[in-house]
Amino acid sequence: MRFRLCVSGIAALLCVAGCGAGRDIDGDLTNDWGAMAPATGFVPAAGTCHLANFAVSGPRSTYDEVDCAVEHRTETVHVGEYPKPAADAAQPPAGTSAGAQAAYRECDKKTSGYVGGPWRNARLWIGVTHPTPAAWNGGSRWFRCELVELDSIEDDGALARRSGSLRGALADKNSDLLLTCYAIKLDDAGAISSMPPKKCTDKHNAEFAGIWTAPPETAYPKGDAAWEEFHDGCRTVAAGYVGVPVDRDLQYRTGVVSLPGNADVWAQGDHGVRCYLWLDGSELTTSLKGKGTKALPVQYK
Repeated sequence: MRFRLCVSGIAALLCVAGCGAGRDIDGDLTNDWGAMAPATGFVPAAGTCHLANFAVSGPRSTYDEVDCAVEHRTETVHVGEYPKPAADAAQPPAGTSAGAQAAYRECDKKTSGYVGGPWRNARLWIGVTHPTPAAWNGGSRWFRCELVELDSIEDDGALARRSGSLRGALADKNSDLLLTCYAIKLDDAGAISSMPPKKCTDKHNAEFAGIWTAPPETAYPKGDAAWEEFHDGCRTVAAGYVGVPVDRDLQYRTGVVSLPGNADVWAQGDHGVRCYLWLDGSELTTSLKGKGTKALPVQYK
């Protein structure tokens, strides 16, 4: 009878256990199954490169890791997690929210550590990518710190395609990513038309001096008066770079170019302003770093 059951139609599957010895045969087909692991959402990986352009929202469908050795546009230097209270919000943090600003600060710090030096001292830009609203509703709370190379530093430049990871790129003090000297050219209206990079041993009239960090309450500059505050800040940076006094004569020693990031990253709390000393009409062939008052005399008074 058992033999006939074991070879008969639908019952054959049940007899695999019935025909064996020493098995738990109690008619319950599920009580010996292991529990399934809980479902988990997609979380991106750090130290990866991507073909896609930077985007504020990162859907799973467009996530495309590639080997950093091949041409790519962005590199994920860090993946963080939004804590409470930001994690309790109904939507991913907006650009001006406390949660978004905290994520940007974390990315700022992590990126400088990743590249081996302050990233603002180079042709680099960072942005924060967060989950889509649908993924957020599904429980995703990650954010990605994205790093890109710029093809120039004028108006933040355009995002460049590159081959090779940026990990440790600024540890080399001769890195071609670092901001150095420039030959500023003006248009007929007296505005800067171009700012091509130069070796400091070649003829130039401008030099990167460092970063001025605007106070937290500072608004994004609009109008001449607002820009004067930025230029004053950058003059103090230039003075420290060259080694000249910060006094009433400073404005007559050098002009400056002040380049903040765009309004979007400013709203996220990036108040770092790239500062360049600028001697219009000069043809310098050496860096002015630490050269003092003889190298930067009062000349515009």
